Amino acid sequence: MGELRRIEAKIADRRRCRGRGASSLAAGRFERLRRDAFDDGWDGLDGLPPFKTEVREERAKTIVSTNSSPDVPFSQSINPYRGCEHGCAYCFARPTHSYWGYSAGLDFETKLAAKVNAVELLEAFLAKPAYQVSPIALGVNTDAYQPIEKTYQLTRQILEVLARSKHPVALVTKSALVLRDLDILAAMAREGLVSVAFSITTLDHKLSRLLEPRASAPHRRLQALRALHEAGVPTMALVAPVIPQLNDWEIDSILAAVADAGVLEAGYVLLRLPHEVRDLFRDWLVEHVPHKAKRVMALLRSMRGGADYQPQFGKRMRGEGVYADLIADRFQLAVKRLGLNETRFALRRDLFEAPVPPGGQLRLF
Repeated sequence: MGELRRIEAKIADRRRCRGRGASSLAAGRFERLRRDAFDDGWDGLDGLPPFKTEVREERAKTIVSTNSSPDVPFSQSINPYRGCEHGCAYCFARPTHSYWGYSAGLDFETKLAAKVNAVELLEAFLAKPAYQVSPIALGVNTDAYQPIEKTYQLTRQILEVLARSKHPVALVTKSALVLRDLDILAAMAREGLVSVAFSITTLDHKLSRLLEPRASAPHRRLQALRALHEAGVPTMALVAPVIPQLNDWEIDSILAAVADAGVLEAGYVLLRLPHEVRDLFRDWLVEHVPHKAKRVMALLRSMRGGADYQPQFGKRMRGEGVYADLIADRFQLAVKRLGLNETRFALRRDLFEAPVPPGGQLRLF
């Protein structure tokens, strides 16, 4: 009877989670207590409302994060928001929510924070006399163009600062909302200061809706890539994440579609399951593709040295082993056939003009 109640509770929770990528409020790895939904027979779960997005306005202490990872082509990045309403079931950033006492599951996509002092912090950061120009990646951890950007417009404000300062920026997104800022992006592109990368996981609308419930549909991402290309903005596409038996067979068709949209550079990333993401994604597999769940996880382990995840530099993005080599070969053959990655776009650093903070002194030279 107890197991039946748990199953009923999960069904009730699923109704509350309509349009969300996760169906769990499992406690993060730093929490002492674990919470599980359980129907005690009094029909309490049926009356609970759907999970709604809550946004907390936050005055952050810093806005630019730095890294020394050899796996990524940038050393500093900006994330205007904590959490991401796109709700991608596989998102490697989910565990970051656990640092704030939230669940990496539903809390990550429903309890968000907007860094409302982002512009103030960025201007002060760029104005430091010792600052050395290096491209800033925007929206790497959580999408800078997630739905709440329509209201807060923090990404646009950040772009305005970078445009005035002639500072190079590389955008990464899953959202066609990026076209709202085409006026800024096209102007920066004419000076070689911006590039935009889109993550394309699948061309299958049904699979995309289940995996990335609140991100732009695949055809909207392709339309956005084409519009950016036609406006002169350099574009890149990432087949990410590659999930064995789920979307790896789409590598060729995704690359063909982005090449047709004007993309000249492409890359891919193997599915990563750090910390809480492992169990959350396992639950997603069992719920949505139960007939493939065991096979997907077995293949992932075969590429991760028998583990669900390898965090080591050089391995975490690509994996290793026979199946990982097959994915790499398939990607490279498609790239060569389509003429992708024959040229690489480099952002300019020599045009930078440091902003003058309020009350600051203009530079003489």
